[in-house]
Amino acid sequence: MARFKYREGKVKVEHHLLEGLEDYLREIEKWECVESIIPGRIIRQNRGRGSKGLFLKYRTITGYKLLYKTGTSVQEVFVVCKDYEEFEKRFKETFG
Repeated sequence: MARFKYREGKVKVEHHLLEGLEDYLREIEKWECVESIIPGRIIRQNRGRGSKGLFLKYRTITGYKLLYKTGTSVQEVFVVCKDYEEFEKRFKETFG
């Protein structure tokens, strides 16, 4: 059975997106240092906890891992970028 995949701009969609995540991805997609954005799987939590929004987790070999939290769910987002420092600077300026 084939998986549902498509690419829209720099965003490669293999999984559903949590509500509100697309707005963040459209902003990141505009940045010149970003080559590709790959939303990952969604993890459901039993109860809402912690902060909500998009968070920078850690650097990977090809870019960064981000987490988008809604309170009841978390979605991984992988960003492939050319310039680590530029991406981190833009992320912090834009999203805090």
